[in-house]
Amino acid sequence: MRKFLITSLIISVTVAIIYWLVNQFGLQGFLFAWMLNFVLMMCVFAYTQTLKPKFDSTYYDEKSWENKGKIYESLGINVFRKLLVLVGWEKLNKKANPVEKNSKALIHLEYSTKQSEFGHLIIFFIVIIFNIMVAFKFGFGESVWLLVLNILLNLYPIFLQRYNRPRLKKAIRLIEIREKAV
Repeated sequence: MRKFLITSLIISVTVAIIYWLVNQFGLQGFLFAWMLNFVLMMCVFAYTQTLKPKFDSTYYDEKSWENKGKIYESLGINVFRKLLVLVGWEKLNKKANPVEKNSKALIHLEYSTKQSEFGHLIIFFIVIIFNIMVAFKFGFGESVWLLVLNILLNLYPIFLQRYNRPRLKKAIRLIEIREKAV
């Protein structure tokens, strides 16, 4: 019952804020696209931080088609990673979440990749719906900012989590083996 109430409250607040955004700024332009993404990020963050879902679905496991991250490398994930360093996101993220070299810290970091991927996935599909609505109502040109920001703020972060998680799992296995040996 508690989860249902919290989820309902978060969805209601999200819808109300988006309704306000649409009325204040319209559906077009960079400002709306930017604010929509960040409002959704705050609301999904509130959900994941409050309810702490388990994320134990096999969806989060590495798939054979990902070819050990080669698919993401071919899609430019390393350029995206460099972009994150360039804009200071990596430094900010490491400051807020320092990485320790023990299995407990790495397990938490691996959980965080699932949490982040979940959030970006939800936001990605919501923004796609807005993108399609704006494209049909106002034309493709008016929906470009929604598309571009959705790719940069959601699709590539999903790729990054899927790229990093298998490496984290490997590090966790190695540390657990070392910890058992001691």
